Amino acid sequence: MEWSVKNFQDLTLDEMYQWIQLRLEVFVLEQNCPYQDLDDKDRYGYHLLGKENGKILAGSRLLPPGISYEQYASIGRVVTHPAIRHTGAGKMVMIQSLVHCAKLFQGNSLKISAQSYLIRFYESFGFNKIGEEYLEDNIPHCAMIRPAELPVPS
Repeated sequence: MEWSVKNFQDLTLDEMYQWIQLRLEVFVLEQNCPYQDLDDKDRYGYHLLGKENGKILAGSRLLPPGISYEQYASIGRVVTHPAIRHTGAGKMVMIQSLVHCAKLFQGNSLKISAQSYLIRFYESFGFNKIGEEYLEDNIPHCAMIRPAELPVPS
């Protein structure tokens, strides 16, 4: 898989189309969750794209502090295409996300809104659950924080 990180303005039209198409396929159709994916945060963040043969199959959205959370940078819209699940692609998305967040948002802790069934997955990357479970778009979620001083995985 080839990885790249681009800010909103540097995405090609084809990349933006594929990126939104993948997110809608997984978050809206597969998870049967009609919600507004385009929340105006895309234009302020960076987009990690994992491509094979020119097709986006995985990715995440990396946001600086002040966009989703005042005091924290954030990783969101973490997604893998159904065809590459159970191949380690999800772990690669997170490793790449953490590597790029460390470069882009030096010294900033990260906060995420994790689907509750993925708590152990995110804990394996140094995230710690804070607070109580809540519903986001009718799906149980938990807030999680990863301190800035943790080493970046390789």
